[in-house]
Amino acid sequence: PVIILAGGLATRMRPITETIPKAMIDINGKPFIHYQMEMLKKNNIKHVVLSLGYLGDQVRSYVGNGTQYGINVEYSFDGDKLLGTGGAIKHIGDTLPKEFFVLYGDSYLEADYAAIENVYHKSGKNGLMTVFKNTDKWDKSNVIFKNNTLVKYDKKNRTAEMNYIDWGLGILKCSAFDGYTKDSVFDLSEIYRNLSESGQLAGFEVQNRFYEIGSKEGLEDLRNKLGAS
Repeated sequence: PVIILAGGLATRMRPITETIPKAMIDINGKPFIHYQMEMLKKNNIKHVVLSLGYLGDQVRSYVGNGTQYGINVEYSFDGDKLLGTGGAIKHIGDTLPKEFFVLYGDSYLEADYAAIENVYHKSGKNGLMTVFKNTDKWDKSNVIFKNNTLVKYDKKNRTAEMNYIDWGLGILKCSAFDGYTKDSVFDLSEIYRNLSESGQLAGFEVQNRFYEIGSKEGLEDLRNKLGAS
């Protein structure tokens, strides 16, 4: 299964997002969430949990139960309090899968999901992070990745050795969230950092750049990409 984190306020994308959530931003005539779901369908994903917050009912009205994509879609709503990307996953509660992909609601990530899952299972670790050799081109690098091994991830304390970046797609066991309460407020990067420090975070190098709609430039890039494909 895939958990899509799409509950943020999308303040950077205003005024576009004053009346719609980021997932519903128009990309060449269709909302962004449509392209995410189509991409997951191509990767044979059968189960998606959409974690929603700001204006999330619009997303639920559009996607429904996922029949149009051949995917079983369920929903989790943050409620009145923003819980952060980590807290939103913990908030799913007892129905949280034992292990799952996690994908940000503003990211369009083309990769071989089956190959990533295979590396994760072979690693025997509690989590996996996809990484991209970024060298600060798209954003600040935050990963040391050497000899197909994720040596260190730290979003807050970056060093000169870091020339890879968290690509935006991961796999996690629900046990990685033990110790947090259902209404805890925390960032997903905290989970990844804890796993990295305990040697429990596998890495998978992706060759394609990532696309995102979290910035005006990113939105234009994706519109051009999908318009040409």
